[in-house]
Amino acid sequence: MTRREEARILVLKPLLDEVADRFNRREFIADDPVSVPHRFSIKQDIEIAGLFAATLAWGKRQTIIKNCDRLLGLMDNAPYAFMRGHRESDLKRMARFVHRTFNATDLLYFISFLEHHYRDHESLESLFSVSAEQASVEGGLIHFHNTFFSLTGFPARTRKHIATPERKSACKRMNMYLRWMVRRDNRGVDFGLWRTIQPRQLVCPCDVHVERVARKLKLIRRKSLDWSAAVELTDSLRLLDPDDPVRYDFALFGMGLMDAEKRRGVIGH
Repeated sequence: MTRREEARILVLKPLLDEVADRFNRREFIADDPVSVPHRFSIKQDIEIAGLFAATLAWGKRQTIIKNCDRLLGLMDNAPYAFMRGHRESDLKRMARFVHRTFNATDLLYFISFLEHHYRDHESLESLFSVSAEQASVEGGLIHFHNTFFSLTGFPARTRKHIATPERKSACKRMNMYLRWMVRRDNRGVDFGLWRTIQPRQLVCPCDVHVERVARKLKLIRRKSLDWSAAVELTDSLRLLDPDDPVRYDFALFGMGLMDAEKRRGVIGH
């Protein structure tokens, strides 16, 4: 990146700070999938509910939240206790669950893996952890993916629901999940539960709103939206805040959402 490009990005800081502040607040939670883990107070419940909410986070936000509610209801709204103590007969109620292409086969494998993991570990954090020397969470995402699919007889179809940088994916949903678990401030949106990953190591989640705004602002130049594009965007945001670049996810998402609403006539011009 040239000095001219860096200077152009730095000019954006006041605008992006303002919009990030507007959306990084508790009022933002109600209509966002992050509201799902916010219903819980036990660390493991938050981790599990957050993982399912992030995994199912494609489509209309209202539908995502509704289906997450239904899924957690099948676990008696106590996901950690369910993973530790369910019986085979309890799994029968999962048979009809579906959210877009995520179906009962995928759900049952998720449950099987989580049951297996929590038998010997108190948190999912270690599956994503990276050393302080690593620039990003890339290695943690790869490790989680490989460990998640290490159980004998995993369904091949379930691979499409857990992305990995090894396959060049931008890993939007997994990066969003890590933002929820790792970022910590006093705004009440992200949880900051995990301490072995630093906010500076996070990679910005790239959904359609974020990508559209980032390209408009020339924060991404790479043509395809892949892992390299997500890293490119995050590197641009590190110029604005090297310790917490992903807080600008709120700004880019918010600007994209406002633009979409304006185009639909939801808000005034």
